[in-house]
Amino acid sequence: MTAQGVLRHASYLGLQKTKPPVRANKSPPHDVSGINISNRARVLFPEANITKGQLANYYETIAPIMLPWAGSRFISLMRCPQGRAKQCFFQKHDAGSFGDAVRQVAIREKDVSEAQYLFVDSAAGLLSCIQMGTIEVHGWGARVGAIEQPDRLVLDLNPDEDLDFKQVIAAVLRIRDTLADMGLITFPLVTGGKGIHVIAPLVPAAQWPQVKDFAHRLATALASSDPARFTASLAKTKRSGRIFIDWLRNQRGATAVMPFSARAREHASIAVPLTCEELRTLDSTAHWHIGDGAEMIDRAASRDLINWGRADQTLPDL
Repeated sequence: MTAQGVLRHASYLGLQKTKPPVRANKSPPHDVSGINISNRARVLFPEANITKGQLANYYETIAPIMLPWAGSRFISLMRCPQGRAKQCFFQKHDAGSFGDAVRQVAIREKDVSEAQYLFVDSAAGLLSCIQMGTIEVHGWGARVGAIEQPDRLVLDLNPDEDLDFKQVIAAVLRIRDTLADMGLITFPLVTGGKGIHVIAPLVPAAQWPQVKDFAHRLATALASSDPARFTASLAKTKRSGRIFIDWLRNQRGATAVMPFSARAREHASIAVPLTCEELRTLDSTAHWHIGDGAEMIDRAASRDLINWGRADQTLPDL
């Protein structure tokens, strides 16, 4: 019997006449935000025995605070239909299998052809993605209504595995101060993975090439001024003992993990906005997990975080 009380690989041999017949009661579908979540008992995180149903419940809880960031933004989904320990893959296009709550817009690719890109603008859309085996939600740096004008600058600090986490925190604060000197307010996001994002919200005005060029020049300047700590090189051989400043998140079509997204990591960690003061005392980038949904709601409404990620600013002319 499966966890849902269904016979697995059953074959009909006949009726047992010595026992009275029993009518089976079919379990009703379990709706989350109007979406039927099937196979709720399927274990997606075997190390922590966390199920698809628990993941869906988490996303329903945090939908009101996640959609302001991930909604109406082209998304790329990491799907792990059989769980994180098995095959996972990214998906950014769809032929309609996600349902009507997951919307699509045709946009022009580099080769001038058009492709349908996904976005959601409701809890039903978000949960439709989870029903299809999604664990992680990554998003473009621009909204659907202004796809050529990014609304944020993202610097992804990706440290060498041997670096102490305190060194990564110090690097975040260094970059925060550098951008503050240029007139840009930034906000940290622990990704639930290896690194930390430093995010500067932008008024959608500059085009992709301008934002990418600014991020590249900034990363290069930081690496030149402190080569023992930073590198802006893609080559992994250059990253030993250093922090790679991934500036390539700031180009058309590139994505970054969305605030509050779950991660396909051992204990279902999540990406969490936080203050620099909190960051100073944090123990790791995977401090929170999907069991902390209610805490995320409270945090988002707190005095220190209610304005996280919000600033009317443009790139400095440097």
